[in-house]
Amino acid sequence: MDIGKHWRPIIDSVQDGIIIVDARGNFIAANYSAQLMTGYSEEDLKGRSCRLLNCTGCKIKGQGMGKDWCGLFSAGLVRDKKCVITAANNRAIPIVKAATVLFDGEGEIVGAVETLKDISENISYKNELASIRRIYHIDDGFHGIVGRTPVMQNLYEHIESVASLDTPVMILGESGTGKEMVAKALHETGIRANKPFIKVNCAALSESILESELFGHVKGAYTGADVDRVGRFEAAHTGTIFLDEIGDIPLSVQVKLLRVLEERMIQRVGENRSIPIDVRIITATNKNLEVLIEQEKFREDLFFRINVFPMTCPALRLRRDDITLIIQHFISIHAEKTGKNILGFTPEAMRGMISYPWPGNIRELKNAVEYAFVLAKGKSIRPDHLPEKVLNHRAALSLPLEDRAVLQEDRAFESIPPGRAVIVKQSARDELINALKQTDGNQTKAAKIMGVSRITVWKRMKKYNVTVKSR
Repeated sequence: MDIGKHWRPIIDSVQDGIIIVDARGNFIAANYSAQLMTGYSEEDLKGRSCRLLNCTGCKIKGQGMGKDWCGLFSAGLVRDKKCVITAANNRAIPIVKAATVLFDGEGEIVGAVETLKDISENISYKNELASIRRIYHIDDGFHGIVGRTPVMQNLYEHIESVASLDTPVMILGESGTGKEMVAKALHETGIRANKPFIKVNCAALSESILESELFGHVKGAYTGADVDRVGRFEAAHTGTIFLDEIGDIPLSVQVKLLRVLEERMIQRVGENRSIPIDVRIITATNKNLEVLIEQEKFREDLFFRINVFPMTCPALRLRRDDITLIIQHFISIHAEKTGKNILGFTPEAMRGMISYPWPGNIRELKNAVEYAFVLAKGKSIRPDHLPEKVLNHRAALSLPLEDRAVLQEDRAFESIPPGRAVIVKQSARDELINALKQTDGNQTKAAKIMGVSRITVWKRMKKYNVTVKSR
């Protein structure tokens, strides 16, 4: 069988292995990738039976030619079949195989061409990742919430304690701490787990739209209400409704919400008919509702109605020992999503991630891992793959303590809008001037007197606009 002189450079340029066999299953050709994969040269393979590779996906009959030799010739085509072949050194290689039967001009079977994709690296990566997960005891956490620190264990206990009850729960915590995850965990561990879980972001909707979203409306209730609409409370009937950012609900809607919670009845906008509802209510906020009550922006009676069982999602800075677990959790997610074989962070990069204060909490951490995944090319994420603010914070920590304080002062100073008056601590300025005068303007000697570094003296001179010339 002559495959033609033009096919040789083509098949050798393909990354996957390509082998060609005749109707009796004897090797005719193997491209460069196939030779590397199997450990056999093309000369070693030519004329020998394909049984040499001991492929687990082959159904060889061995009774003649074509269909009598192998099941492939009967099927005519094989797509994405996972198999294992045996290389020259007896090493088992997992592959994904595709094969096509070749026919001559008269329709007679003359052979077959097979492509072999080595997936051992992917399998090795998954095994390594699984090993890392076992070492660090990483799993899907508590209903998707990852964390093993005492504050998180305490949170899990609170969830389990109140989950089976219909007690209203208010979830407190800074933005990005995972309040929605806690709400879902409460629902999934409760008696309403198989019923609807409906979320409403109260901050994202205007007053008129929010009322319609919560309670529904009838056709013609207002301009644009072309059809009847079921509200979120009706949609959550027998299940759970989660009102996120409850502190942003307008007072007018707060009154109606309180009535719904007390009477367990709703009225669609534009309709007087009351509809009974049976829902469990969970709320969340990152605001201090007691302060809003003092400012008359939140009703006290509604607060006591929804704040029966408060629980707090701790900020990430309060559970730093969980950061490594959470990072590895996000690595698993993004590795599966992107197909990149990234196993983790280098020690230096991980130190930078742990030392960063994470004001945006888990949401910011997740974004940082995703950012690093975009830049990383190998199996590890290095410091230069981290977001700039994480790098800058790490660099600041390497400065002496005094210089860190000055750096923080400088950043605060730079953030003051132009034209705004700034009150400078006179004692600090005077201390600087006196030290410079004692040393005839020598910044190094002045630094020794003040017990700081020379760069600190220079920065303070710049900051306080001090220019002392030597006599």
